[in-house]
Amino acid sequence: MGEPAEHYKKLKEKYGKLIGAVENLGQTAREMGPLDVKTSHLIQLAAAAAIRSEGSVHSHVGRALEAGATPEEITHALLLLTSTIGFPTVAAALSWADDILEKK
Repeated sequence: MGEPAEHYKKLKEKYGKLIGAVENLGQTAREMGPLDVKTSHLIQLAAAAAIRSEGSVHSHVGRALEAGATPEEITHALLLLTSTIGFPTVAAALSWADDILEKK
């Protein structure tokens, strides 16, 4: 995956055991089911958008790209949320996604 955010690095340095457990939980959840990695990150991207977590949107856009998602698939995954989480939240998530997509 791309370079983690500075804040994440600081958390990992200070709370390494906890962050390691969180990372392991995510990996274990992805590995135990029938969904592929790309789909898993698109789902997590949707959840990140729903809770308005800019950092998580950044992370899952990058991870979805690395797993083979196209920019169009990422945008579509976010646009699908409009009737569920509302246009203003989707617009914010699209802006955060663009932060990453424009770098690629």
